[in-house]
Amino acid sequence: MKKLRIYVDTSVFGGFFDKEFEEFTKPLFNRINNGEFVILFSTLTQEELENAPSRVKQLVMSLKQEFTEFIEETNEAVELASGYIAEKVVGETSYADCLHIALATTNRADLLTSWNFKHIVNIERIRGYNSINIKNGYKQLEIRSPRELLTYGD
Repeated sequence: MKKLRIYVDTSVFGGFFDKEFEEFTKPLFNRINNGEFVILFSTLTQEELENAPSRVKQLVMSLKQEFTEFIEETNEAVELASGYIAEKVVGETSYADCLHIALATTNRADLLTSWNFKHIVNIERIRGYNSINIKNGYKQLEIRSPRELLTYGD
């Protein structure tokens, strides 16, 4: 069975050490480290984590290379992110969030996971992003919180 390719945004790395989110983030990273997923790690995420605490940086460094795909910012992704803003899915101040969505979309991620409920994991926003994706010839992007990636056994 093909492994899911998951775009992990910056909030998920921070969520590993956050009391509110660790209960659901740590099992996700266990699954990642067990090779259940291929993680898409972008230049944008890398930039956003430059000033993160050392323990967050260590978490990133602990990702196994064979389960990680590094993706770079492209003009295609920038144009798509700008389209989300132009169509008022979110405001201009949410450009970085839009770029995460666009990078996941243009790199054909199976899903994106985030703890950002205001601008990303939000049904109205998801519908907006996906309507722009479809209009531009892309497939819909599954957007979920790490909580929705828990396994419950048989």
